[in-house]
Formats: sequence, C-alpha cells, structure tokens
Amino acid sequence: MMKLPRRRSAYGLILLMTIPLGLAVRMAPLGLSAFFYKYGGSVLWAMALYWFIAAWMPQRSSAALGVTAAAAAAILEFSRLWHTAITDAFRSTPAGRILLGKYFSFKNIAAYWLAIGLAALLDQWIVRRATPDPPAQDRLPE
Repeated sequence: MMKLPRRRSAYGLILLMTIPLGLAVRMAPLGLSAFFYKYGGSVLWAMALYWFIAAWMPQRSSAALGVTAAAAAAILEFSRLWHTAITDAFRSTPAGRILLGKYFSFKNIAAYWLAIGLAALLDQWIVRRATPDPPAQDRLPE
C-alpha cells in the first residue's frame, strides 16, 4: 500500500493557504502596484495549480509535477485564444476570470512557469524532506 497520505495532506494544506492569498491579491484593496496586482495573482494561481496536481499525484517527482503543471498552465493560457459563446460567457463571470482568465499573454506563461519552478523547489526543499518517499517495497507500481 502506498504510504503518501502525509504528503498529500501537506500539499492540500499548502493549496488551501495559497488560494486565499491569490484571491486577496486580486480582490482585496491591498494597494499593490499594478505589477504585483497582475503578476502576484498569476504567480499564486500557478503555484496553486502545482499544489493541486501534487495533491492529486503525490508519488510523482517534483520535476514531473512541475512539467505537468507547466503544460497545463500553458494549455490554459493558449485556450484564451479559442472563443465560443459558452467559454466567453464563463470567462465573463468572477469564477471564469479567476480560473480561465480573459486575455492571452506570453508574459503570463513566463510568470506561470517561474512560479511553478519555485513551487517545485519549495516542494523539494520543504515538503519532500518532511515526508520522504516510502521504501520501494511499499509502493504500488507506476
């Protein structure tokens, strides 16, 4: 049996701390500069994506999680170039703006990838040191 529930719990806890921070950056009147308002929210969104994927697949390496999150973030950013009535209607809602965004930007992809790289490093330095992988005989085959 796979012994990774502590790691999954750690990822879930970090995710639950990251989401309100990202919402606060974007919605609370914090008096942030335009740069920190725009990219602070993007960085926290991308980190939340990494923690979500890590909680879903805690047995994967931080590098594999980073690549998965980076690909998902880029796909989501490129999806902003695709317009249908349903997606545009969803993007006009507060949830749609937060989850999908409205406008395509290569700068967003760069911000996402930097944030995901930082999350993978934090994962490696903090979470994985506190919750090491179980011995090989305790793991399920991948």
